[in-house]
Amino acid sequence: DDRILPLDTQALEVTPADDRRLVVDAFARWRITDPVRFRRAMGDGGIERARPRLERILNAELREVLGSVDSGAILSADRVALMNRIRDQARAQAQALGVQVVDVRIKRADLPEQNLEATFARMRAEREREAADEIARGNEAAQRVRAQADRTVVETVSEAQKQADIIRGEADARRNAIFADAYGRDPEFFAFSRSLAAYEKSLRGGNSSMVITPDSEFFEYLKTATPEK
Repeated sequence: DDRILPLDTQALEVTPADDRRLVVDAFARWRITDPVRFRRAMGDGGIERARPRLERILNAELREVLGSVDSGAILSADRVALMNRIRDQARAQAQALGVQVVDVRIKRADLPEQNLEATFARMRAEREREAADEIARGNEAAQRVRAQADRTVVETVSEAQKQADIIRGEADARRNAIFADAYGRDPEFFAFSRSLAAYEKSLRGGNSSMVITPDSEFFEYLKTATPEK
């Protein structure tokens, strides 16, 4: 019988060298190469009896080979070398049954469900921590920007105040120089002009009241002024 027969195994949990448990689904293809030996080994059970025997052999080789490497090598897409090792070792064990293991393939290799949940929880916690770190860094950057803006405002206001003080000082100096020049040219007129300004300021509005003696110097120019005719 030269037929190529399939062998699907049940999901098998293996422990790689890094102790990271994995669930592996594998299948094999096999054929009868020695009918006499096969019949002697299987009796009347034939192919149906051979399948569980071959599955035990395959599972044993899966555990041995996959247990000798890290989980990364098993989860990698490039695991042909591992499957060839399993095939060769299973073939050597199955020879006594009068059969040949033609091929072995790993259909799936995943973390157990409980490990997946723990892994997802860990990944979620890591992402949340990264997000919190990003938010903290963003807040810190925002605080730095606000602090810099506040410093800039303070510096700008201070500089503006400084310039305003300088301008006021220069204006006062020019005004004083003008007053001094006017006083030097005509002291009497300067005194008269200043008195008029004082009268205007004191008598501005209709409700102003002043208590001053008749001989006060405040009215000096009012008393001496002669009306025009």
